[in-house]
Parts: sequence; C-alpha cells; structure tokens
Amino acid sequence: MTEPKGEHALIDWIRRRTGEAASVPIGPGDDMARVRLGEPDALLTTDTLLEGTHFRLDEASPRQVGYKALAVSLSDCAAMAAEPVAAVAWVALPEDARMTFAEALFAGLLDAAERFACPIAGGDVTSWTGGLAVGTSVLGQPAGIEPVRRGGARPGDVLLVTGRLGGAGLGRHLAFVPRVAEARRLARAANLHAMIDLSDGLSTDLGHLLRESGVGAEVDAPGVPVSPDAERAAEADGRTPLAHALSDGEDFELLLAVSAEDAARLARRPPLGNLPLSAVGRIVQGRGAVLLSADGTRAPLAPAGYEHFRGKGTG
Repeated sequence: MTEPKGEHALIDWIRRRTGEAASVPIGPGDDMARVRLGEPDALLTTDTLLEGTHFRLDEASPRQVGYKALAVSLSDCAAMAAEPVAAVAWVALPEDARMTFAEALFAGLLDAAERFACPIAGGDVTSWTGGLAVGTSVLGQPAGIEPVRRGGARPGDVLLVTGRLGGAGLGRHLAFVPRVAEARRLARAANLHAMIDLSDGLSTDLGHLLRESGVGAEVDAPGVPVSPDAERAAEADGRTPLAHALSDGEDFELLLAVSAEDAARLARRPPLGNLPLSAVGRIVQGRGAVLLSADGTRAPLAPAGYEHFRGKGTG
C-alpha cells in the first residue's frame, strides 16, 4: 500500500493528532486559528518564505522579500475577513549578509505593516550557513465580522473570484495587495459561506475549500478571469492562459462561495470598486471539481498548483 504524499497529507496527519480544545475553537485546516483569550477572540496565522522556493535574490530585492513575507500572512487574514492587529517576524540571514541587506529586508516588512495597520511587535534574528529564510505570524481579530471558514460552501452556491489570475511569477508575487479591506467589505455586503485566498492556484485552493466543505464544484472555463501576466506567460512557454490562471498560484486573490441570491446582488452593486469580482462556477453535490468548456465539454479539474513535500522521498 502506498503511503499518502504531500503537504496536505502531512497536515491531515497532524490534524488527527491535535484533537479539540475549548480554548481553540478553530484549529489546523483553516487560514487562521481561533484562540479564546477573552473578548474578542484572537485569530492567528503563520508563514515561512524560503530562498529558492518563494523568491530568488537574483530577481527580488531584500525589501521586496520583506514586504512579501508579511503580505502572505495578511492574505490569510483576508481569507477569513479578519482585522490585523499586530505581527511578529523572524529571519534567518545568510551568514555573509551585510547590515544594509538586513535593514532593507526590515524596511519591506515595515512597508506592509504600515500599509495595513499591522504593527510589528517583535521577533527574532539569527544567521546560518543556508539561504535567506523569513517567517511571519499575524495576530488578528474578528472585529464585528464572524471569521469566514473554508468549510461552509453548500450545493447551489456561486463561486466568485476577486481580481485576475495567472502569471504572478512574472513579478506580481512580490508586490501583490492582500485583500484585507476587500474581504471585510464583501463580508458586510453578503453572507459568505466559505472563503480562501489563492496562494497555491485556483485548481488547488478550490480543492481545499471543497474538501473542508464536503462538496463538489463545476468551474466555467470562460468565466475564469485571466490576467495579462497569464497571457504573457503563455506566449513564453506554450501553455494556455487558462492553464496559467488555474494553476500558477501566488495570485493572493480571494475565492468565495455565496448563495445565488447574494451573487446576483453583488453583481448588481459591486462592493469592490474597480476590482473585478467574477463568477467562475458553482458548488454541487459530490466530491471534486470539473471544468466546463465553452462548448459544454466536461473534464476533471485536478489540483495542478504548488504543493510542498510531494517529492519521491515523502512516501
């Protein structure tokens, strides 16, 4: 018998062993944990960025890396419509790094902290013989909006996506805008049944939402909002722009499930200004996702985005 592989097999293994605790009403499996510390509850998330996996220093400045490190955790806040309160950060610097490098990295962290009113409360600095590694943890709060989880999608719901997808690796992955304010506007305008941020690609992150909700989905290929970057990436590698939009990842847009009535209301009165909000499909009974082409052809939509820990040695 083959052992399950991959990041999410490991996460499932961890979840089975963490159990439930009254002080942690939302544990592993969502974008943030919920911890009871008084009123209001605290919401927590943490992320790690590694040189060679999440960025390359021959393409990204240390200031861009610092910004991205905190922005990734702020995107988790957006995924649950949480309000950021404060952050802590740690960094493992290459042992030959200069002070100016470290200062630029911290300046990037401050760029994100100040833009999203999420002050940096502390952290840790060390050095080692490996490449640059940066970690961030963000403390948030519901602030009048119940956290939106991944597990509430229902058959008949409409799937909506903010922004345009694909090709983020051409540079947008270093300068994206976490949809913190947009998520809270959406939560005030409609009853959001489920939501997730698109860090690993639409096809993969949709799978996470479906698994937690215990449902299936139909995705309309013509409705997927393809970015100009996806068009450029397709010209370079021969894949289709749609394939890039479905699987590239690091868009950090929002995927949400709402009732058909709320979807129609949001279409009539767009709450996000010039930011597109596109209907890309629907929630159905069953498991997994299918992709519907313009001619009505149906094909399985397998997770094709990024997943850690799925190499030959993970079985």
